[in-house]
Amino acid sequence: MIRIGVAGLGTVGASTLDLLMNHNARIAGRAGQALSVAAVCSRDRQKDRGVDLSSVAWFDDPVALAGSDEIDLYVELIGGSDGVALASVEAALRAGKKVVTANKAMLAHHGARLAALAENTPGASLHYEAAVAGGIPAIKALREGMTANGITRVSGILNGTCNYILTEMEETGAAFADVLADAQRLGYAEADPEADVGGFDAAHKLALMTAIAFEQQVDFEGVEITGIESVAAEDIAFAGELGYRIRLLGIAERTETGIAQSMRPCLTPRTSPLGKIIGVTNAVVFEGDAIGSVMLTGPGAGGSATASAVVADIVDAVRGNTPPTFGLPAAGLAEANRAPTDAERAEFYVRLLLADRPGALAEVAAAIGDHGVSIQRMQQYDDVGGAAPVAIVTHETADKDLQGAMASIDALAVSLAVPVSMRIVTT
Repeated sequence: MIRIGVAGLGTVGASTLDLLMNHNARIAGRAGQALSVAAVCSRDRQKDRGVDLSSVAWFDDPVALAGSDEIDLYVELIGGSDGVALASVEAALRAGKKVVTANKAMLAHHGARLAALAENTPGASLHYEAAVAGGIPAIKALREGMTANGITRVSGILNGTCNYILTEMEETGAAFADVLADAQRLGYAEADPEADVGGFDAAHKLALMTAIAFEQQVDFEGVEITGIESVAAEDIAFAGELGYRIRLLGIAERTETGIAQSMRPCLTPRTSPLGKIIGVTNAVVFEGDAIGSVMLTGPGAGGSATASAVVADIVDAVRGNTPPTFGLPAAGLAEANRAPTDAERAEFYVRLLLADRPGALAEVAAAIGDHGVSIQRMQQYDDVGGAAPVAIVTHETADKDLQGAMASIDALAVSLAVPVSMRIVTT
C-alpha cells in the first residue's frame, strides 16, 4: 500500500483527491499496487471538496506532512516559488520520499538543486508533469519520447489566460483592459493577473522544457519576457488584415551563439499550427533532427486536466519510472549558454503613428534603411485628426538593427507615438 499525502486542496488538489478516491481501482491497477490518500494539509478544514475526508489525517504544517512517517509519497499543490512549498518538497526529498508537484515557479527557480537532491537521496524522486501545459504530457514526450533526437527548437502557447484574452480581442475588437476584466469575471484570470498576462507563468514552463531539450541547467533568468499588456486592439486588427494572429509564444532554440529563450507576443500566420490555437487551449511544438516536428495540444490549466497529470506522475512514481529530473543526471547538465538577445534574425511587424503630411513615409523609410532594415510591405490607414497609423512588415533582419531603426523613427518629428514591434513566427 502506497500512502499518499496531499498538500494544497484548491481546485487542482480537490480534483486530484477526486481521481485518487473515486477512481482508485483503475488507478491502482495501472500503478501495480494499492494506493491510499493517507493525509492532507490545507488551511480550511471545513470547505466541501466533494470527497469524504473523514478518515484522512489532517496536518496544519506542509513541512510536517512531507516528512511524516504516515506517508510514502508527497504531492505538493500549494504553489509559490519559495516558502512552505519549497521547504516541504525539500523535507520530503530528504526523507527519501517520492514527490509529485505542479509548481512550475518553484522548479524554474530551484530546479537544479531539487533535482540533485532527488537524484542523490535513496528512495527519493521528483515528478512534475503537471507543472507544464496542464493535462498535455509535454514533459514525458520531450524527456522520454524524444530521447533519440537532438532538439533544435521548442515553442508553444503555454498560458490559456493570455490565449483567451488575445482570442477575445480578435473576435470582439475590444481593448485589452476590457477583455481582461471579462476574463477575471469568468474565472479565466486571477484577481492579480500579472503572472499570467506579464508572461511569467508561461516563461517558468518554457525554462523547464528548455533545460530538458538542451541538456542545460534551468535558466529562468535567461528568458526574455514581454507580456501582452501592451498589445493594442489596432495591433490585433492590423495583424488580421496582414494574415496573422497575435499569440503569446514561448520559443527556445539553439543558435550559433547559444540558446535563445523568449516569451513574448508574436505574429503567426492564421493558417499555421500555432495560429489555429484559440481560447484557453495550450500547444507545444518540439522540433528534433530525427523526427522533425511534433505538436501536442490540449487544456493547459483547470482542475481536472492538471489533476490528470498529477495522477499520471503518481503512477509513474509508484511503478518506479523515475528518469533523471531533466533528462540527464543533474550533475551532467551544462551551464546555461545564453545567446545574445539582440542577435536573433526574423521578420518583424512594426506599427507607427505618423503625422499625416507629405514626406512622412519617406522620412520613415530613410530611417529604416539607414539601419539596414528592408521593408517587405507597408500599409497606411485612414488618418484620424491628422494622425495616420502605419503597419510595416520587414524582411528578415537582426533584432538589434530593428531596434536601432525604431529608435531613429521615434526621434523623428513626424512620429506621434512610440513605435511598436513584434516578431513574426512562421512555423
